[in-house]
Amino acid sequence: MLTINEFPGRTITKDGKEHLYFGGTSYLGLQTNKEFQSLFIDNIKKYGTSYSASRKSNIKISIFNEIESYLRELTGSEACVTMSSGYLAGQLVCDYFSNINYSLYYAPNTHSALFRNQQKVFKSWQELEGAIHKNIGKTPVLFLDSIDFHGDNFPNYNFLKKLPLKDIILVVDDSHGIGITGEQGGGSYRFLQMLQPKELLVSCSLGKGFGIQAGAIFGSNKTIENLKNTSFYGGASPATPASLATIKDANILILNKRKQLDQHIHLFLKTIVDPSLFVYAKGHPTFNFQNELLAQYLQENNIIVTNFRYPTENDSLMSRIVLSASHNQKDIISLCNILNTFPTQS
Repeated sequence: MLTINEFPGRTITKDGKEHLYFGGTSYLGLQTNKEFQSLFIDNIKKYGTSYSASRKSNIKISIFNEIESYLRELTGSEACVTMSSGYLAGQLVCDYFSNINYSLYYAPNTHSALFRNQQKVFKSWQELEGAIHKNIGKTPVLFLDSIDFHGDNFPNYNFLKKLPLKDIILVVDDSHGIGITGEQGGGSYRFLQMLQPKELLVSCSLGKGFGIQAGAIFGSNKTIENLKNTSFYGGASPATPASLATIKDANILILNKRKQLDQHIHLFLKTIVDPSLFVYAKGHPTFNFQNELLAQYLQENNIIVTNFRYPTENDSLMSRIVLSASHNQKDIISLCNILNTFPTQS
């Protein structure tokens, strides 16, 4: 474990030596971008550092509705509601469906934001499919991650297409997709809606693709209004207005950073000799592996990647290379040159 005293950018200093950093989830590198920070600071001056009150308060700030409308149009959903974090957004949806009218099913590798306690997460899609077909009486609600880091879901969602989706409510965590994938960074909502589920809800963190501390839920007008009428929603402080406002104010910067990230992905895949070392999804900047020797080899060559057990110490090791718009072409080529000399390659 490495402890640092500032947010990591494209490099990290370890033992007095600079290492290239290909980890984390700052896909567009916004958190350390000076232009983005300047916009954020301007919004803090206007809206304050936080908004410690309920959205149900008799005093309302217009930026919440403005940004929710902006995000709704970006994703192609009917409605949007924002929360203070992606985790809380997922928990609100979980809480909403946790009653006797629904049977809850969790796809392999579903993030813990979408469930509580010891929910059964199916180990295989085949097992899940069998369980759903046996469901009688209650409306099935299927929870899953869009980017599951095992290549099963995004971009084609082939397993979903085998299910009777017209009878299933889909709840999808798109935290690693929104802002990065889809039309103009709108994530997976449009594609998933084309699969014609009984109903679709997408929850997400806005911290990974948009660089701010906030979450969001997308869905139909009716369901979003129902969520907003719960005590769970009414009792929670919202996202900070300054954070939300910066998403829209930085839209041109975000667009340019997304293009830069796409170029990095293309360069990486063009330069690396053996892409079969990794599990990855087309158009996404994460490249996953389970070879501990590879992580060690990279560090020996001054490259640090994501490499820890997640979400608990009892879970499997999560190792991945993460490309970011904060990197430059030289960084990408340096990474590829090291990977191309990994000694266990054939």
